[in-house]
Parts: sequence; structure tokens; C-alpha cells
Amino acid sequence: MEIERKFTVKSIPANLSEYPCRKLEQGYLNTSPVVRVRREDDNYYLTYKGKGFLVREEHNLALTKEAYLHLREKADGLIITKDRYLIPFNEKLTIELDIFAGPLAPLVLAEVEFETEEEANTFTPPEWFDKDVTNDPSFSNSALSQMF
Repeated sequence: MEIERKFTVKSIPANLSEYPCRKLEQGYLNTSPVVRVRREDDNYYLTYKGKGFLVREEHNLALTKEAYLHLREKADGLIITKDRYLIPFNEKLTIELDIFAGPLAPLVLAEVEFETEEEANTFTPPEWFDKDVTNDPSFSNSALSQMF
């Protein structure tokens, strides 16, 4: 189960280079339900995501590089590339700051994953976050992949 909120941002933290960064590339084999292939640095996954926004089912299956490359060719729409910075927020939470490249640049989104729905609903975002787009389907990565 994934419990996550998503936000646009007002500004990018000045000290971004101090945080770990992952290089992500992902393509969508299907958008309803979501079936995605992703490269995260040197790791490869096939992901199924159920319906919903704040709370939804999510299953990951590890892939080989060869399987990933084969499936990526079958992706429908844009292959999304982005840098994901992992920014500690408190003792429990991490902000995943996604800076999109290619046709989606200069889009920047922040995601925060939670252990419970209550925790997600009572979360107070930092000052540099802007609009909460958790329930806006146009900000889902699967929808963004279909824009071009």
C-alpha cells in the first residue's frame, strides 16, 4: 500500500547538492490500471499501481536490465526522466523532490510517503511547498507521460 501526498514547489532548496540524488527513467505500459517500468540508477522494476491518489495499492517486481530495456520499448507515450533528491524532513519522513528533464522540464514536484492515512492528512508541508496536487490526476506521472 502506498500513502503519498504530492505538491508543486515555490522554490528549490539552495543546498540541494547536499542530498542524495537518484536518476530515474520510467515508461508506462498501461495507464489504467498503471503498469510502469522504471530504471532507478542501476536498479530496474515493473510496478503495478491500483486506483486512487492519496492511498493506493502498489506492487513492485525486480527486473533485469535486459527485461527493462525490452519492456521500455513497448511504453506508450513519453519516457519520463527526472532527478530525485531525497531530503530528510523529520525523524520519520523524507521529501522526494523530483526535477523533471526533457519535455517536462522545468516541472518540479515534491512527494512525501506516509505510514498511515492519518499521518498524511495531518501533515504540515514546509514553507517552500506550494499547491497540494495529490488529488489532481493531471499531475500523476502516468498522465504526464501522455502529454506529448
